[in-house]
Amino acid sequence: CVHLAKPDAFARVLAEVRRLEWVVYAKPPFGGPEQVLAYLGRYTHRVAIANSRLISMDEDRVAFRWRDYRHHGRAKVMTLDADEFIRRFLLHTLPDGFHRIRHYGFLANGQRAVSTAEQNQATGRRKSRPLSGASGERREGVARPEFPACSVGHF
Repeated sequence: CVHLAKPDAFARVLAEVRRLEWVVYAKPPFGGPEQVLAYLGRYTHRVAIANSRLISMDEDRVAFRWRDYRHHGRAKVMTLDADEFIRRFLLHTLPDGFHRIRHYGFLANGQRAVSTAEQNQATGRRKSRPLSGASGERREGVARPEFPACSVGHF
């Protein structure tokens, strides 16, 4: 893959791949939706490896803790050459312009204003306001929306 470091070579490969018709096959998950959510949850909102899992590192080697889910989640230690560790880490990063999570349908940016107005009308709310501040803490004095049909809080 070294030749792909050249922008023109990478652009050619990317152009070839974009011309292909991709067929995605997805089968039902073996463990059910809970297992799928647990799996995806480990990847969508975290970096590839937390600093707390790193045990040691020097110029040549990196040692870190990992869980072997094939053996009942048993904790193990793996030591890799530094360049192999970096290669594996970079497999979990996205190029500029790519997003890990995209919103479609009523959550898409182009639909959000219309969808929010429709949701407010359906739930009897007059105005949409965030329920938490910029740092994620709960704001006092903001009522939780209720669904009239079932009287269950939305959040």
